[in-house]
Amino acid sequence: MAEQGVLLIVCGPSGVGKTSLCRALLEARPRLTPSVSYTTRARRGDEVDGEAYHFVDVPTFEAMIERDEFAEWAKVHGNYYGTSSKVIEAAWGEGHDVLFDIDYQGARQLKERYPHATTVLVAPPDMTTLEERLRGRGTDAEEVIERRLNAARHELNQHELFEFLLENRDFDAALGALSAIYDSARHARAMKVDWLNALLKLP
Repeated sequence: MAEQGVLLIVCGPSGVGKTSLCRALLEARPRLTPSVSYTTRARRGDEVDGEAYHFVDVPTFEAMIERDEFAEWAKVHGNYYGTSSKVIEAAWGEGHDVLFDIDYQGARQLKERYPHATTVLVAPPDMTTLEERLRGRGTDAEEVIERRLNAARHELNQHELFEFLLENRDFDAALGALSAIYDSARHARAMKVDWLNALLKLP
């Protein structure tokens, strides 16, 4: 098994800006690599298989569950999402840390499997702001927006699962805070590994 690197898990309700924060963090921290999840949802626009997601059908996904191939998986808004254990091991083998943009169900499973994972919940300044952001997309029907708002309230109520609560009121400030969280986890992980390596070399 490869030496375990940092696992940074970033969660938050739809419309909170977590995906934009993750993309910006990936650009700023080249050691981080994104976890590409498997999903049964339909592709959107010009999405390419293997970039944002690996797209599979439901029977394929359920067969992967039966073979215990996922480090975490969940059903969200009617679609399956999951992370392959092999993807994490491969990233560590190449000396990378891994960034997850997933929901709280997946975060809980990953934390149980990898206790050293760092967990962050991105929250809006208030629910009114979140609703405005969702409506501002102009892509969802009213019933979809209401469902996402209800899901957001439920996800934010899971805050005790997370080590860090990050308010995304100002994007640059939130990105700075997320960067600091990762840098701290990276530093702590490196110090622990160096200490253990030195200890094991003692006569």
